[in-house]
Amino acid sequence: MFSSSEVLFIFQWCVVLFALGIIFFPFTNSVFEQFVDRGYLFSKVIALGAISYLLLVLNILHILQFGFTPIILVAWLYVLVIFFVFKKKVNKKNIPIKLIIFEEIIFIIGIFIWSFIRAHEPSINGLEKFMDFGFVNSIMRTTYQPAVDMWFPPYPINYYYFGHLITAALTTLSLLPSNITYNLMIATLFSFCFSLSFSLGINLISIKKLTRKSFVGGILTAALVALAGNLHTIYSFFKAYNVDNPVPFWNLKFLPSSFPNDYWYPNATRFIPFTIHEFPIYSFVVSDLHGHVTDIIFVLLSIALLYKFFLQKTINKASLALFSLLLAIMYMTNVWDALLYMTLFFIMIVIKNLSDLEFNFKKIKKVNRTEVVTKIFKPIVVVFLLFVVFSLPFNFFFKPFASGVGILCAPTFLTNIGKIGPFLFEANHCQKSTWWELLTLYGFFYFFVFSFLVFILKIKNKKNIGAEDLFIIGLITLATLLIIIPEFVYVKDIYPQHYRANTMFKLVYQSFILLSLSSGYIIVRISSKTKNLLFHLPTVILLGLVFIYPYFAVKAYYGDLKSYSGIDGTVYLQTRYPDDYVAIEWINRNIKNRPVMVEAQGDSYTDYERISANTGLPTILGWTVHEWLWRGTYDIPAPRISEVKDIYESHDINLTKSLLKKYDAKYVYVGGLEHQKYPDLFEDKFKKIGTIVFQHNQTRIYKLAI
Repeated sequence: MFSSSEVLFIFQWCVVLFALGIIFFPFTNSVFEQFVDRGYLFSKVIALGAISYLLLVLNILHILQFGFTPIILVAWLYVLVIFFVFKKKVNKKNIPIKLIIFEEIIFIIGIFIWSFIRAHEPSINGLEKFMDFGFVNSIMRTTYQPAVDMWFPPYPINYYYFGHLITAALTTLSLLPSNITYNLMIATLFSFCFSLSFSLGINLISIKKLTRKSFVGGILTAALVALAGNLHTIYSFFKAYNVDNPVPFWNLKFLPSSFPNDYWYPNATRFIPFTIHEFPIYSFVVSDLHGHVTDIIFVLLSIALLYKFFLQKTINKASLALFSLLLAIMYMTNVWDALLYMTLFFIMIVIKNLSDLEFNFKKIKKVNRTEVVTKIFKPIVVVFLLFVVFSLPFNFFFKPFASGVGILCAPTFLTNIGKIGPFLFEANHCQKSTWWELLTLYGFFYFFVFSFLVFILKIKNKKNIGAEDLFIIGLITLATLLIIIPEFVYVKDIYPQHYRANTMFKLVYQSFILLSLSSGYIIVRISSKTKNLLFHLPTVILLGLVFIYPYFAVKAYYGDLKSYSGIDGTVYLQTRYPDDYVAIEWINRNIKNRPVMVEAQGDSYTDYERISANTGLPTILGWTVHEWLWRGTYDIPAPRISEVKDIYESHDINLTKSLLKKYDAKYVYVGGLEHQKYPDLFEDKFKKIGTIVFQHNQTRIYKLAI
């Protein structure tokens, strides 16, 4: 169980989040005045986005440095603005205190629950955790943004790092070390995912008041978004298959007696060969602090804002500006999401205008088509232009690393041409998903989608089709498009066989969220109107299948929750790399700012770059494939591989000095992995050009005097 210090850490973290939410609640209360809970939980998300965004802008303009005091100043600036603008708009009588207290409780409980789960394997190690942790630590060492890429100095991070900036700001504000807050941030994102989905669920079902039906719907919606898997779990009842060559489950031997048949939870996210199709609970289990995970909170906020727009007769300019800023934040956190939710905005504007006009064939000639087009496209243009303005501070330093849009299964005459504008026609690029693969991944959702469409079509009085129903149709429309698109096109990156993996990953991750929200609403909507077993029995079976996924995932990743290690994400170093652990502790205490420290260069997804990742200090070159992706070509990072090797192995002191000066290196790290990577390591030269400032067993840090 938690130690007293860990409880204090979590409490300290929660107090900061609570304070930020309280600061912005008057604003949120005004924005979501139609919501039964006044959008209380979204006030925390708005606070994180608004404070971090203004801090980023002021950092880039060199008006404020990054640090505790500047963050406090930015927060106080918002306090003053919100107090004077919104103090008279808060009607205390209309604030649902009991519901707000309940939401705050489930939010805090969510943080404690996932912190407890993480405490059984808290290591900030494996997959891409080094990258995420390194970004956070690098940002915290940065005086002015953008932060230096700790794996490719002196260049700035060329990645959508806003989520890492938020984590760094919260870490600084909470006065906690980053090896603790990394895991607390993962727990917070899980809790946000659940509690924000609960808020959306209750408001979709009954926006006027909290009812038993809306409460149940809120819990179900929250569970679907934050905890559900897909129907791949059905394979746990059958003989295992070759993961490189999946087959329909009905072609396998049914073995219910040996459930779960060595079921391996990651297969649900890699079921279609050469692709990635993850979903939130998988992200929380593996706990990479990636942009697509951090952006969940802004995705849910954007959906809430769009629902607010959908309920309003007109959308004011302030609301459009807020949504534009949110799109910019999503763009800086996970680039794809800005485009996707701008598309959803367009879909919702179209549906809203057509439904408001009560379009039918008899009246179509009486409709002022110019007015309709203006109502649809004017807000789109305004939002897009404001989005461009808000994203300028980030875009000034960011270079997209996509190199075109590939067309799947292009005919030969086009593959001979190769490229027309941004469109690529590559030979032997014809990956397609089978119908049974798509059914396995999305069949759960589309049972409810088709049930809902039948339900809507059977409603005789169309006045009984509410705004909520139309809004859900909008969510389903975008989600379906996002599943279809990777079957026809892909965005070109550096990966040869997995050329559509990232495209599918980014798109269907959002499909899962949209369809989960929709399914929660649909189940309650239909269940309250019918007792038909043809709906209820499949619903129970399908829910059972998707809700056993977290059991498999948590059990496997966290070892049945039998070994408690605490929430310190670097404790694994004490046993795996004890000398490095002591060195990292010393570096974080004694080396300020961000001088370059040379360490062994290694491949992606390895333990190399453990010093730069755990301290934020830049090194000459980090994970090569990652830098290859971020820089657009292998030719950019490649020369540094041999240069780092020469620094460690060359007997030519002048060559070593010139390379160290080239990258303005101030320290050289010599530890176990350096000796392992460079068997001919010539350490004596470092004694001639520097002094030992740290030594623990055979691990040494040299401070250079060149």
